[in-house]
Amino acid sequence: MREALKAQAIPPGRDGTARTEDLFIVLCASGFDQPDRVRSALMFATLAAAAEYRTVLYCIQGAVDVMVKGAVERFEKPVEGVPTIAQRLQEAIETGVEIQCCSQTMANKKFSPEEMLDGVKVEGAMSLIELAAGSKGSLSF
Repeated sequence: MREALKAQAIPPGRDGTARTEDLFIVLCASGFDQPDRVRSALMFATLAAAAEYRTVLYCIQGAVDVMVKGAVERFEKPVEGVPTIAQRLQEAIETGVEIQCCSQTMANKKFSPEEMLDGVKVEGAMSLIELAAGSKGSLSF
């Protein structure tokens, strides 16, 4: 199955160059008010990365709050028997998920790049559009 996917043509990028990788996008707008959705976004991103997709978790709205240093420790309310956001986030990072936060959401919330977790990239909305246009698939939470 995986080989069949790889054999399919990948559309060229916006600049006309050929794409040589499988890309999967997980868009997350949920934050601490919907922790189940945040955990799900992280879990599916981790699964895609484990399946050898280049996986990007693109965070907007409440999801940006989750990516602020120390926020998970301050705002998460762990539930017994349920993996924490911190656990799911660590799994995603260890599996190679790329985390991007929307620059406009950050500006609206008055977050600076220095306040974000290590490794989080700040990207504009056009980045998400270009990624989605060239991706094999996407999920939204």
